Amino acid sequence: MIAFAIAFLAIGAMHWPIPYSEVSLPNSLLGPGLALVVVAAVLARRLGHASFWVATIVVGAATPAAIAARVVVDTAADPTSHNLWPFELILGGMVGSVCAALGALIGGIGARHMERKP
Repeated sequence: MIAFAIAFLAIGAMHWPIPYSEVSLPNSLLGPGLALVVVAAVLARRLGHASFWVATIVVGAATPAAIAARVVVDTAADPTSHNLWPFELILGGMVGSVCAALGALIGGIGARHMERKP
């Protein structure tokens, strides 16, 4: 849960301040927020002892969750915005899942490497 929260807040901190007219997914997601998604997945594998799939799914879900939070807030202010929100969630889910899978893979390799040393 902590890894999800870290990834959610990292993506949100980078994505939420961008004006809606300037958002271009998935390009708007690229940056330090996604790097923290990778790090959160590594930590979930190494410190939380999560499996590859659990780390990938849980941490990867933080990206579309952050996008969904923005959609809810923006449509409350302007109901005509985000008319393509399902595609926003799909793009965010794909990008977040790839980054989380990369982090889970790195975390798993690191854990195996550490176990083999006496």
